[in-house]
Amino acid sequence: MQPNSVKQNLMAGGSSIGTFMFEFHSAGVARAAASTGAEFAIFDMEHTGWNFETIRMLCATTHGTGMLPLVRVPATEYHFIARALDMGAQGVMVPMVESVEQAEKIVNSAKYPPVGRRGCAFGIGHDDYKGGDVVEKMTSSNEHQLLIAQIETADGLENVEAIAAVDGIDVLWIGQSDLSASIGIPGQFDHPDFLAAMDRVIAACNAHGKIGGLMPTTLDFAEVVVQKGFRMLAWSGDVWIYQAGLKAGMNSLREFISKS
Repeated sequence: MQPNSVKQNLMAGGSSIGTFMFEFHSAGVARAAASTGAEFAIFDMEHTGWNFETIRMLCATTHGTGMLPLVRVPATEYHFIARALDMGAQGVMVPMVESVEQAEKIVNSAKYPPVGRRGCAFGIGHDDYKGGDVVEKMTSSNEHQLLIAQIETADGLENVEAIAAVDGIDVLWIGQSDLSASIGIPGQFDHPDFLAAMDRVIAACNAHGKIGGLMPTTLDFAEVVVQKGFRMLAWSGDVWIYQAGLKAGMNSLREFISKS
């Protein structure tokens, strides 16, 4: 696996900014995102119809851009996690993590022996179809891959300290829509209970050397997220960014026309 500059930066105390991809999967979308300065892109398989052929293409066209390809898999299952990494993802995000057992399964599915149980296949997408020493490849992958556990349910929040203590998990990522719904305040990201949940996740991260992550979709919320100590941030998602940009431009054109 190639060196992971995002992980290196985060573990050194820095921040990293990227985006989500839900809708657009052309061969050029990764280069377009990378040209804006995005440091990572999370290609979503939880809320989309994308299959592994799509994921393989997206990962392949991301390599060489300087942007890190990550994949959100649909569930905590070996065949999702290991296959995403084999397709060339340099890390995975797993939704709805609620227990130590789930977090350990993520690590076991992603890491090669002796750390985990990921199956060994080399000279394919994840190692750029190159030969070389397999032990070195296994060690490099175990070291450089980024593993993200999403905390987005009341049970996950209740167990967040124990989840954060699992070796191999790098990032605890709040799924704000699901978490707010699970604790009875859907969409109320300024509610005291949600702000307290954010504080609890960050405290767990700080206690166990993990990184807090979140996807802010407004600048006001982004400021709160940064102030609370979240350091891995995805700025919105492709379809919403497109809609916002198109709407702003069209509204400006309508204003110009109305004044002419």
